[in-house]
Amino acid sequence: MGFWSLNPYVGCEFGCTYCYARETHRWRVERAEGGRGQGWGQEGSKDWPSLSPSLAFERRILVKTTAAAVLRRTLFPARLQGSSLVIGTATDPYQSAERRFRLTRSILEALLGWRGLTIGIVTKSPLVVRDLDLLRKLAERHELTVNLSLASMDAELLRRLEARTPTPRARLRALARLTGAGIHAGLLVAPILPGLTDSRQSLAALMRAAREAGACFVVGFPLRLGPAARATLLPHLEREFPELARRYARHYDGRDNPSRAYAAALARRIQSLQREFGFPMRDGRRRRRVGQAAGGAAVGRRGTANVNGERCQAVERTGARTEG
Repeated sequence: MGFWSLNPYVGCEFGCTYCYARETHRWRVERAEGGRGQGWGQEGSKDWPSLSPSLAFERRILVKTTAAAVLRRTLFPARLQGSSLVIGTATDPYQSAERRFRLTRSILEALLGWRGLTIGIVTKSPLVVRDLDLLRKLAERHELTVNLSLASMDAELLRRLEARTPTPRARLRALARLTGAGIHAGLLVAPILPGLTDSRQSLAALMRAAREAGACFVVGFPLRLGPAARATLLPHLEREFPELARRYARHYDGRDNPSRAYAAALARRIQSLQREFGFPMRDGRRRRRVGQAAGGAAVGRRGTANVNGERCQAVERTGARTEG
């Protein structure tokens, strides 16, 4: 992948039916057991009573209690080679467990010990605004982007697809607070589900709401139906959207990605809407770089990029070094 991934938890309580990360739970437990794969679906098992790995993923959250300490000991910026460090690619770093364990916050605190990194956060949770104080400090030291993930403005539809995620309005309020505080933040529309969330009307509603929240960007990607997502989503479609289940099975038959023709048509639709609502038509999640760096050290000079009448930060940064 073109980035480094950091996940404070294994598993995610939000229970999105399309989640590609459900197998991470199995892998983690089997590694702990030396590859024996025991403890799954066994009646009376102490830790995983009668749960499949897919279900355990959303009901038995594994907590990496020493994550921040390990990060401080093992992060060497030169190894990143300019790639992004993304928090929350296989779990939501601000799911409810974070209220108790505060691992994501401790990781952000640890990252204050460096300068000049490119850091991304991906979350569906408005809990991210709890850490606004830290995010402001990180934005002064690093190139920071926060991606609020939202697939649709239709709350009823989302409840059928992602059982325990926060409402669209709650996420958009969080986005507005982030951008209002000067954080480079926007909307990540992913995955876009064929026949459910890919209409121009659905995507336009998201773009409009994001613009009202001051988003610096809106980007979107089609559903990738890998083995883990396929095992959960297809049976769910049979129950909830039977008219689509057979179409999905045919369209994704033998492949993880949608057809090139569909992907190209969706990309054109997104770009057209980005242009209509005034969002960058490139990826947009990296800050626009401005100014000149001096001496290879991190530069903290700020600029602004005018997007939809909002002020989105732009900071030029090069290099990465440890404080002190």
